[in-house]
Amino acid sequence: MLVKWITCWAPDRVAFGVGQQAWAELHGVPGFLGQGGGWSRNTAGVAQIFGLWNDPASYQAFMGGAHDRIAAAQVGTFDEVRVRIFDQRLVIGEGFPADHSAASLLRLAHCHVRKRRQAHFVRAQADVWNPGMAAAPGMCGGVFAQSGEAEFLVLSAWRTAGDHQRYLDERFGQLRERAGLTVDLDAVTGDVVDLEPSWTVLG
Repeated sequence: MLVKWITCWAPDRVAFGVGQQAWAELHGVPGFLGQGGGWSRNTAGVAQIFGLWNDPASYQAFMGGAHDRIAAAQVGTFDEVRVRIFDQRLVIGEGFPADHSAASLLRLAHCHVRKRRQAHFVRAQADVWNPGMAAAPGMCGGVFAQSGEAEFLVLSAWRTAGDHQRYLDERFGQLRERAGLTVDLDAVTGDVVDLEPSWTVLG
């Protein structure tokens, strides 16, 4: 599975949200599994959107076909856009939900891993982080994905902001210590996203 991570800098939230409705046309596109997102809690005017695709061939067929026509509806509603593509390595809990109806919050961690630490980082994700996160009340599923040798995305969906905060308060520190995260990482950035239900598109 491919995970497409789109970040848009959109000062006019209303205009961007209206333009986002055009992506409803993704429904039924071969290989498309789902898309959703919302507004960053950390940076005003930043929208984070995540699309799931079954395989590279389906995604490339869409990009060479209907993408530009659909995207035209949102032209002029953002100042800058950044797109990254990741390959799924592991699922967290029941996997990242294409239907976000049970969740109101997304948490992302964008990790750059040191040379010769990638295998340990992936193993710690499987053995420490995944079971620890899956056991947290209110965690609705997630995905651990990779781009290139050293770039990773950890994306999780949460029922409420309170559930995510309890996870941070009660579990995160212990999991971080057990996983040896500081030894593995060159850099990590993150974001917390309030989901916009109207942006969710099912495959």
